[in-house]
Amino acid sequence: MQEEIKKVYFSIGEVAEMFEVNTSLLRYWEKEFDTIKPYKNKKGNRYFTLNDIETIRTIHYLTKTKGYTLQGAKDAMKNNLEKETRNAKIADTLTKVKNILLEIKEEL
Repeated sequence: MQEEIKKVYFSIGEVAEMFEVNTSLLRYWEKEFDTIKPYKNKKGNRYFTLNDIETIRTIHYLTKTKGYTLQGAKDAMKNNLEKETRNAKIADTLTKVKNILLEIKEEL
């Protein structure tokens, strides 16, 4: 039985596509949040880990969904990172379920 190989690094373009944001926004968030530390190769290309992506998911949730300012997002993550990360995952899952349900509705 072959195990599924999981991807370790994601390019900045892949991450931008995941969250439907510009790569420039990810570079900006990288400067603003010291918890985002992508690996950079000799050419300077950024490669994000799953931990980086979880942090980006939380920042995206706080700023784009909840309407926090960057400073508000920093404060929320500083005060209760675990709660905010969990809420971001829940919101992401609910969005996926909504999209599946809308697809089913279209097929009916």
